[in-house]
Amino acid sequence: MTVFFKSFKLIFLVFYLGFLHAQVTVAQAQSYPNKPIRLIVPFPPGGVTDIMARAVATKMSESMNTQIVIDNKAGASGALGAEMAAKSPPDGYTWLMGNISSLGINPATMAKLGYDPVNSFEPAGMVAVQPLVITVNSQLPIKTLSELVQWAKAHPGQLNYGTAGSSVQLAVEYFDSLAEIKMIHIPYKGSAPAITDILGGQIQVLFDPFSSVYPHVASGKLRALAITTKNRSPQAPQLPTVIESGYPGYDVSSWQGIVLPAGTPKAIIQKVNQEINKALGTAEIKSKFDQYSAEPTQWSPEQFGTFIREENIRWLQIAKNANIKPE
Repeated sequence: MTVFFKSFKLIFLVFYLGFLHAQVTVAQAQSYPNKPIRLIVPFPPGGVTDIMARAVATKMSESMNTQIVIDNKAGASGALGAEMAAKSPPDGYTWLMGNISSLGINPATMAKLGYDPVNSFEPAGMVAVQPLVITVNSQLPIKTLSELVQWAKAHPGQLNYGTAGSSVQLAVEYFDSLAEIKMIHIPYKGSAPAITDILGGQIQVLFDPFSSVYPHVASGKLRALAITTKNRSPQAPQLPTVIESGYPGYDVSSWQGIVLPAGTPKAIIQKVNQEINKALGTAEIKSKFDQYSAEPTQWSPEQFGTFIREENIRWLQIAKNANIKPE
């Protein structure tokens, strides 16, 4: 009997402590937030991830009645800021605006990563999906994606493409493998210097987010050949997709979403998700995102988590097929 009562007391104690923890968690969520929130953007100001972050943070600040402070921590294709967020206290007051690089592709291209995109974070919600646009210098005699491939095969080693990060490099390598061509990679620290060089003719091809390059297409300085998502862009319906151009299965997007450090209480994650989706449903956000051909994406934390896992698997396989080893 003594053993029985000891076991019963232990079970009761565990249950009671669990109950107290649940009550504390609920109380935390009910009072959350009660101080400013830091939203780490692991890229420089002015890029698409920064633009999406600032737009959503403004609406969420109003709704949550607290200040959301943007903290740009650029470096290593988003890995620097992502690691900083992963190592922050899981109290709901540090968020990361992750994207295709920091949460999807970095494990395939970086040997020493100070965080795990799946295990270091709690997904709160997807924010936006945006196509890349394949562009060429308008002086080149190339008007379609098929002509680009023909030109690359006829002039091996003479087409240079620029990228503003490892995510875009893998997107191009993926296309190269499908088209059976090999363009020469020129890395850049951001979209702005890459755009400067394609306008000046130092590089000939650029895959970059719609928001960055399409103004130069509209002005006639660059020529757009296709967009990389499976559906055409409402802002440029005349542009065919890569799939329509003869490359089935090619569907690549520039995406952004908010994650919090692993261990953040589920009740807080649910609250952040509700606020993200509320902001994405406003006319202001839809209008802002339309300017950049970005689609507001109102997902649950579970949907976003599944997507992140699938992206990691997909890009690891693409990197392997392209013989790109983590460095």
